[in-house]
Amino acid sequence: MSFDNSNHIETITPRNFLPPGSLWLPERGNEVRELISHLDLDSDSGEQLIAEATSIFSKCIPPNGPADSTTGLVLGYVQSGKTMSFTTVAALARDNGYPLVIVITGISNPLLDQSTSRLEADLRLHNNRKWRLFRNPKPEDRQSIADTLADWRDKRLPDYRRKTVLITVLKNTTNLRNLNQVLHQLNLADIPALVIDDEADQAGLNTRVEQGMQSTTYQRLVTLRQNLPHHSYLQYTATPQAPLLINIIDVLSPRFVELLTPGPAYVGGETFFEQNPNLIRIIPASEIPTRNNPLHDVPPTLIAALRLFYLGVAAGFVHGDDQQSGHKPKNRSMLVHPSRETTGHGQYCHWITQIKRQWMNIFSLGEHDPERSNFVNSFRSAYDDLKATTVDLPDFDTLVSELDYSIRQTMILEVNARPKTPQPTWKDTYSWILVGGQAMDRGFTVEGLTVTYMPRDMGVGNADTIEQRARFFGYKQRYLGFCRVFLEVSVCDAFKFYVEHERDIRNRLQRHLERGRPLSEWRRAFFLDSSLRPTRRQVLDLDYRHDTFSNDWFWPKVPHGTDELLDANRKTVADFIQQHNWVDSPGDPRRTPEQIHSITREVSLRKTYEEFLIRLRLTQEKDSQIFIGLLLQISAYLEDNPDALCTVYHMSKGKTRLRSVNDDLEIPNLFQGANYADAAHKDIVYLGDEKERAAQGITIQIHTLQVRQKDRGPLIADNVPVVAVWMPQSMAKDWLVQ
Repeated sequence: MSFDNSNHIETITPRNFLPPGSLWLPERGNEVRELISHLDLDSDSGEQLIAEATSIFSKCIPPNGPADSTTGLVLGYVQSGKTMSFTTVAALARDNGYPLVIVITGISNPLLDQSTSRLEADLRLHNNRKWRLFRNPKPEDRQSIADTLADWRDKRLPDYRRKTVLITVLKNTTNLRNLNQVLHQLNLADIPALVIDDEADQAGLNTRVEQGMQSTTYQRLVTLRQNLPHHSYLQYTATPQAPLLINIIDVLSPRFVELLTPGPAYVGGETFFEQNPNLIRIIPASEIPTRNNPLHDVPPTLIAALRLFYLGVAAGFVHGDDQQSGHKPKNRSMLVHPSRETTGHGQYCHWITQIKRQWMNIFSLGEHDPERSNFVNSFRSAYDDLKATTVDLPDFDTLVSELDYSIRQTMILEVNARPKTPQPTWKDTYSWILVGGQAMDRGFTVEGLTVTYMPRDMGVGNADTIEQRARFFGYKQRYLGFCRVFLEVSVCDAFKFYVEHERDIRNRLQRHLERGRPLSEWRRAFFLDSSLRPTRRQVLDLDYRHDTFSNDWFWPKVPHGTDELLDANRKTVADFIQQHNWVDSPGDPRRTPEQIHSITREVSLRKTYEEFLIRLRLTQEKDSQIFIGLLLQISAYLEDNPDALCTVYHMSKGKTRLRSVNDDLEIPNLFQGANYADAAHKDIVYLGDEKERAAQGITIQIHTLQVRQKDRGPLIADNVPVVAVWMPQSMAKDWLVQ
């Protein structure tokens, strides 16, 4: 038992009875129950939302324990409801006696407006006196914040008369500096605080780490945390590559991870690029604007995209989707995302505006006018396209009757940061076309998005940046058949690769999460296509290896190490050899004894992987990185081929071979070369160690070495077991290991 500052008794659950990784069991109070009621979710979705929020909050610092801090990573999907999750966590914080909640909302005012508005609406701040909102607080707000926090120290006050301070702040140097000035002047020693960093992988990480310095925004976040003696810092993101790969001693490196589950109506990468690839359209290279390919005419694929969109809008009007129901209006939107440069936005916005005017003029012609008839017929292929993916599409003539109104009612808005980013007022009209780039890259929600037109290449290929462009993900199962995504071919491929990468990294994190171990122990190793980089290099001070094995051998260049390591590897090899039956390898009878090996065939690859390969220990970091990547490839292959077999050679039947090291103490070549019976090299006796492998599948060679300094110098190590692995092309898969 322990007593809080209100003289209420709090029961502390013994650590042994807590879920893995949890520090305490938060209470689900009135605030979180009222939030779920306001969100009007079905019972299953509401329970899942609370359960995940409770699991996240249980890993935060308990409000009544000693002052401490922790960092957690909360991983969702793009457009999957991360804001709803951290709003629920904030409600739990209020229920469990956290007087201070800070939400860092992103780097743009639209994101600040969007997040603050959602918090105001969902926490019902217009009539809920349990909260006191401060947006981008300045030094003059210090006293108001201090007075609000002082109520938590007044033991006479009942809980309902205490307000939780809710701060929303832009992630830039000026606003974070102002917030730090306020916090520095407050007495926060006994104030548990929750800090939520939305889009945590953006802007806040140290971009000068490779130079041994700190970027300004990173400094501000470090200072923010120093000003809060008792706090938990939650990093929310859909792209975790940067937070996971920064140095684990960094103050922003997460100690724990939590995975969010999207609701059943969510559609993401798997939906578009695996289950429904017919919703994807490729923009030809000739229609992608580049410095060497400036576009002077409207791209045909843009016209095709507009036809699909306007027909979808007309269908929405026929179905009555434009009629507001509940507290939120429905919309249909098209997103045109050409580039980062605002000049490109202007060109596309001009084209779309001109097309709208031209099409409206054509509709003003008489119904029997040939030009109007030809124009209407030009929509038939788009109609057939939509018909193939929707079950309730009205007939063509019905849609045509709504088409002129649909075009006329559609608002076209250029969304960029010059001079001030305009925002759509969604309630003003049902149908929108938004044209923009960076301003809509991350965190920006496009309501009712059906058609996405993205004529841009993949740039430098940062995986997290490309994924954040996927504004077309979201809760749209109801109208998925109207969705179309137009992409350049390399960007389309990048999204496909990312789906596999995202699934792999989440599965690995989930398995680690179930063990209840700290995230610092999680091996930074996962699959990532070689065309992509995980994140921007300037935030990483630790190197990583991005590679694959395909029709190639792996063997460690530094197999010799400590006596402990060698003894462990000797035992692993001896145990494996003892478990199998061996025969002489076939070959020319003129071979020397060193060229005759023991071989065992049709060995279970899974058993070899689990009982032999993963038990081997390597001493050099570079060898270890590559070996982990090799193990990843084998593991992935076994998932689809659990009964796979391999072939193993015991080279020279275990006889010790001499190898010398170079100046870096590495063995430059493990394999013995070919042997010929004649000087002309026409009569071959032995093909060489590299050719000693099976025609199919994995081959493993076990060598025993005596390692000496170069030029047959002093002995370094004797009886050194070395394992070489041949990886066939059929098992190739790109991986990243840090």
